[in-house]
Amino acid sequence: MKFKKFGLIVLLVVLSLLLAQCATQPAAPQEPQQTEESAAVEPTAEETTGEEAVAGDKVFKIGILGPFTGPSARTGDEFRTSAEMALENINYTIGDYKIEPVWIDSQSDPEKSTRAYEEAIVQGGIQAGVLNWHSSVAVAVMEVTAKHKIPHFFGFGATEVVNEKFDSDQATYGYWAVKGWPTPDKLSQNYVTALEDAIAAGTWSPEAKTAAIYGEDTDWGRSFGEGIASQLEAVGWEIVDRQYFPIEQTEFYPLLNKFKDQNVALVAGTSTAPPSLSAFIKQADEVGLKALIIADGLGWVGEWYDLTGSASNFVLDQIPGWTTEESLKFAEDFKAKSGLDPSPSSGGLAYDGTNFFIKVLQTTYDDFGELSSENVYKTVQDKVWTGELTFGTEDGAIVMSKYDFSNPPDPVVGKGFYTFPVLQYMDGDSITIWPPEFQEADIQAKP
Repeated sequence: MKFKKFGLIVLLVVLSLLLAQCATQPAAPQEPQQTEESAAVEPTAEETTGEEAVAGDKVFKIGILGPFTGPSARTGDEFRTSAEMALENINYTIGDYKIEPVWIDSQSDPEKSTRAYEEAIVQGGIQAGVLNWHSSVAVAVMEVTAKHKIPHFFGFGATEVVNEKFDSDQATYGYWAVKGWPTPDKLSQNYVTALEDAIAAGTWSPEAKTAAIYGEDTDWGRSFGEGIASQLEAVGWEIVDRQYFPIEQTEFYPLLNKFKDQNVALVAGTSTAPPSLSAFIKQADEVGLKALIIADGLGWVGEWYDLTGSASNFVLDQIPGWTTEESLKFAEDFKAKSGLDPSPSSGGLAYDGTNFFIKVLQTTYDDFGELSSENVYKTVQDKVWTGELTFGTEDGAIVMSKYDFSNPPDPVVGKGFYTFPVLQYMDGDSITIWPPEFQEADIQAKP
């Protein structure tokens, strides 16, 4: 019995020694289990060396503001495609920064656009912005860019209200840095000059110089309407009526019949919403309105003739053209990418504006070695507003000869800078009637 107990004790001692020895030996190495997810994120040699790896570490976010839904969504489509094409040209890269777009939908509504822009800053982290279509949106969003000190470049909102705010307190509102469209009076004067030249030459002889004004009830619509009304009155025209309507309105028979009964010689106005303006033109033809019609912005979408058909015959508009090989190539590439026909006034200008903005970012990076809201704004102040930094055909501009903002926030307007010819539409063609050096035909009255 004692022997059995002794043997058991020896056995227990041996087992404890063996266990102690195993505990002191390192565990045999095991191969790690590689999941599909870990394999997918494993960096390649290209990603871990050179500038590409560095660029991945720095991101500069830009807000691209446009009407991507709502009554002007067709213009938003042009904004998106044009901005993407400009950014693709630089592979979304400047120096060691990746440029990340944040799409901000204005929905053609000032209140909704301010909320969306604020969210893009606070949650989306944008550090600068570019583009915008509506004047009313520009006026509203200026408060947001001022509050957060976010420089915004090439907003199209043309109304003089933007200029008034800018001039009243440039330290505050200068963050709405430059406009992609001058105040309406700087361009609407072209219509008045073209009409007066035609009357003087005898190519158009209205019974009386009477006009009616129409337009969307927005900052843009009223700015254009009141601007051209004042210019017409200054050369002897009588403004018989003024009618402004909601931007989404598409039924105009009562208004147009009123203009017809007033027997006005000229009907002048604008809308930024293609469904609204095209409906106005078609219904004017249906009611038999004989007045010469200025429909500023009808050609802001490439499908204007599909929307109006022959009802657009004799209508006057101001639209730049695809006049160079570079601009024609852009239009071709745009159509291939989106399936849409671009308008020089929306897609073309948006492309130029985004490319000018890219030049500002590149200049900022070259000068400071760092992209930030503060540095971009300093480049605008020191180089864009002084006229040192411009953007022209030598830089790849496809619509205007040169964009110069030495008198901000508007671009310099005139020959060789920013200007639109006056066109008359006929069977889907755009015929230049002014200025004289580019004139293709005399103005024609509606029979």
